[in-house]
Amino acid sequence: MRYVLITPAHNEEVLMEKTIESVLAQSRKPLVWVIVNDASTDRTGVVADHYARKNAFIISTSTQRNGNHSFSNKARAFNTGLELLRGTEYDVIGNLDADVSFEANYFENLIRAFEQDVRLGISGGIIYTKIKGRFITGDETLDSVAGAVQLFRKECFEDVGGAYLPLPYGGIDAAAEIIAKAKGWKVRKSTADKVFEHRQTGTAAMKPLAAAYRLGHRFHSLGYGMLFYTLRCLYRLKDDPILVGSCAAFFGFVESLAKQRPILLPDQVVAHLRAEQRRKLLQSLLPWRRG
Repeated sequence: MRYVLITPAHNEEVLMEKTIESVLAQSRKPLVWVIVNDASTDRTGVVADHYARKNAFIISTSTQRNGNHSFSNKARAFNTGLELLRGTEYDVIGNLDADVSFEANYFENLIRAFEQDVRLGISGGIIYTKIKGRFITGDETLDSVAGAVQLFRKECFEDVGGAYLPLPYGGIDAAAEIIAKAKGWKVRKSTADKVFEHRQTGTAAMKPLAAAYRLGHRFHSLGYGMLFYTLRCLYRLKDDPILVGSCAAFFGFVESLAKQRPILLPDQVVAHLRAEQRRKLLQSLLPWRRG
């Protein structure tokens, strides 16, 4: 199976060479890798151009932003990369963040999983995030794959719309995953394959506490149920920043609920998501009901 990658990169000069070197070391390299310099103000574009000149499978391009920082910018940058893949024949397409690294057999292992299961729609490795100098993980949900390393079967990607939705609070990866499940595709994390994230998600443009508060807005916009999200916040009280981060996420969710902000996914997709959440809650309370 042939795979292609797209990397939206905004001000990633410091970290993106770790990602590039990881891809160059792969035992099974991508057919094409598009790196999209997303209106960076540092040398991100220079670094991408340098590696593109030396490696024929890398394409370096740039895009501009309208207005200030918005989580929808990543979706627009990714979709810019998609345009450059028109006419390319591939079987699997992936989003790859520009601040991660992984072992040389990472993509070989994931592609093998797609080859073995025709209903596998989305896969990716388990994220270990660098926090206070240590790589730690809270990425424990087996049927969820972090957007930093989200890899789609082409048919699944087309089924979820053939592009990432430009959502104002982020969660473009979660939205794609939720829609894929509602369409009947399997989403499965490869826990044997580690991904090292060198900066905590959401903290590139804001402080960790503000990022956590914004996270509450995001999960409300995706249609999460109140009970499920409350229990999620309680479960993640030990995540950094300890206690206050989870509380900030909860209050962000409650604020969106109180202000009746819109849910941005279709009603039938939200209904499927909440049914899945109720099933998971029931399984946690009545473990013999699993399966």
